[in-house]
Amino acid sequence: MKLSRRSLMQSAAVAGAAAMSPPAGAATMPPPRFEGKDTPKLCLGVGDGGGGPQTSGADAIVAGARKLCQIGVTHAITGMGRIPWDETALRNLLDSYKKNGVTIANIMISGFNRAIYNRPGKDEEIANVIKSIEVAGKCGLPVIEYNWYAHRAMEGYFAEEGRAGSGWTGFDYDREVESNGKKVKFRDLPPLEQEGPHTLDEMWNNITYFLKAVIPAAEKAGVRLALHPNDPPAPVSRGSQQIMGSVAGWKKLIEIVKSPSNGITFDCGVTKEMGQDPVEVARYFGSRDRINHVHFRNVKVQKPYERYSEVWIDEGENNMFAVMRELIRVKYTRLIYPEHPRGIDYDRERPNFRSQYPGGGSYAAYAFNVGYARAMMQAALTVG
Repeated sequence: MKLSRRSLMQSAAVAGAAAMSPPAGAATMPPPRFEGKDTPKLCLGVGDGGGGPQTSGADAIVAGARKLCQIGVTHAITGMGRIPWDETALRNLLDSYKKNGVTIANIMISGFNRAIYNRPGKDEEIANVIKSIEVAGKCGLPVIEYNWYAHRAMEGYFAEEGRAGSGWTGFDYDREVESNGKKVKFRDLPPLEQEGPHTLDEMWNNITYFLKAVIPAAEKAGVRLALHPNDPPAPVSRGSQQIMGSVAGWKKLIEIVKSPSNGITFDCGVTKEMGQDPVEVARYFGSRDRINHVHFRNVKVQKPYERYSEVWIDEGENNMFAVMRELIRVKYTRLIYPEHPRGIDYDRERPNFRSQYPGGGSYAAYAFNVGYARAMMQAALTVG
């Protein structure tokens, strides 16, 4: 058989095209395309969709839930006000969102500063936390999130400009701020009167007392607690050291009371801000079933703990796909919040626009985060 150069090239082209062609059925998106019982669930805050300037009460719930559902978000987080929580009020809240297509699966609890600072009245506050946990269990709320800040270092935040004039949120431990008529670096700011200075030993003793009281109640109620790390993770904030300002602190926390009810909010952004590998950290806590909530965001770090920028979820240093894939591998099935939306003109031009953070955004930027996070999740679920 005579083979011409032309026939050889044609044969090679056909073989190459066949090798590049996807197998049969590969063009069809495999399930699960969206969240299910055995997958993580993307979430937003109940107010992240907004209810519109003319809505309030039940109308705001309907409008806000509709905006979440329109971008494929069917799970949400919220707050609940004063403790102890009222069972009727909590049931009404959960039911009002549920009938509009949104499941509230995590509520932030607060109102126990005396326990945080070991002040008179702490036992009464802890009793109110326990009552709230019991109410959550009766109502079927699976996760309660909380903070344990000696001081939150928000004075170090400032707005930065990102791509095409969009907003980033910067943090600088050496940022100069106004204090008593003088310019002072944030790291040198004095303690606030209502907080005071606190050492690590003090704060660890205080949270140990708290956890030993509340975790048995949480286990009995079938509720998981998620402690959010220090964000920003400044080494010392207003004269106080921070127990959740390092991965070593996160690890110490879950050893105080060994229980799935004593877990953390895993924040891959904060993890990178501390110079740590989010994939390794997700593996450590996920393999121990101690991740009870997830914050999914990206950063660029100039100096761990002290200088970084919160950037668009697709442009930071974190490999967000690797983080998502690790969460899938450790069989994490609770909420993932693609938080801290970046500031964009479309949001900033809306009436009543506001952002919790300088350089932050709102609903349209959240939609970007959700779309990106869902793509990461679908890809991770597909490849395993």
